[in-house]
Amino acid sequence: MRTFIALELTELFEDEVAALARQLRDVVGGRFMRRETYHVTLAFLGEVDEAGVRDAMAALDEACAGRAAVGLAPDGLGTFGRPRDATLWLGLRPAPELLALADDVRAALDACGVAYDRKAFRPHITLARRARMPQGELPVLEFPEPGTPRFPVRSGRVRAQAPAC
Repeated sequence: MRTFIALELTELFEDEVAALARQLRDVVGGRFMRRETYHVTLAFLGEVDEAGVRDAMAALDEACAGRAAVGLAPDGLGTFGRPRDATLWLGLRPAPELLALADDVRAALDACGVAYDRKAFRPHITLARRARMPQGELPVLEFPEPGTPRFPVRSGRVRAQAPAC
């Protein structure tokens, strides 16, 4: 199982991200993510055994202890990959508290000896995989409201997902 540490979205923000994804479906081909899979990955761990999951949970507890809620604000769309086979994502403003959370999670993983993907943290929510981006401009889109809501930081859950097709 693919394993990662992620910040889950509130229902309100998830609703707004899903509304944006519905708008994009009209002009972008690809496999759009189910709303219940929306999240902000703080650290991607890859394949992890039971002991690794326990260590990751301990790291997560340490990184989240006493932390205040984190605000998320949309910051445009972007892609990873090629225009005809891309991962489409909603970027998030790199607010200091969000960057500090990701740094602290990664530092705690290092301290516990848990391996993770060391690519630079780029806050985003994946909207679609295998996206085929249209040529030219996208239509005017309604984005989630910036600055709302604030996301409580909770420890105690390391998320695993079946591999994406």
